[in-house]
Amino acid sequence: MSARFGVYMICGMAGAGKTTLAKQLEQELPAVRFSPDEWIAPFLKDRDDREEMDRLRGPVERLQWQTAQALLAMGVSVILENGFWPREERLDYLQTARKAGIPVFIHYLEVPKDVLMERIVKRNQNLPDRTFHISPDEIDYWYENWFVPPDDDELALYDGFKVHAVGT
Repeated sequence: MSARFGVYMICGMAGAGKTTLAKQLEQELPAVRFSPDEWIAPFLKDRDDREEMDRLRGPVERLQWQTAQALLAMGVSVILENGFWPREERLDYLQTARKAGIPVFIHYLEVPKDVLMERIVKRNQNLPDRTFHISPDEIDYWYENWFVPPDDDELALYDGFKVHAVGT
């Protein structure tokens, strides 16, 4: 996928490498990167407070999307590393951008569950700043109940896509 103006959505599970990819794209495109975790972290007294983190996630993602839309209207590309677990969420962002005439590109990090587990366990041993502890049980639950990977039919809806098969 060549560098073009638009919104770049990073889709993948926790531990898949979304932030690493988003930071790389931020330099290559260039674009403004929005990371919900990086905006949430400064507001938490206890970074293991999952309830407060979950409470903040929706408002932060909405604020980031509003800000991103303003930047897009000025001709600035943006990267959203929300994860985009549900298909409906991805399609909602796609539809909103399309109505404004903005091209939408998706990068899907396809990582097997066992690789995600290994990465999370390793990451938990030395948490980077503005990241959160995630248990293997949470990965298992999210992977089985919340995460819906984009299929070929969905990927064809975007102006461009790239599947990053990691650890397969």
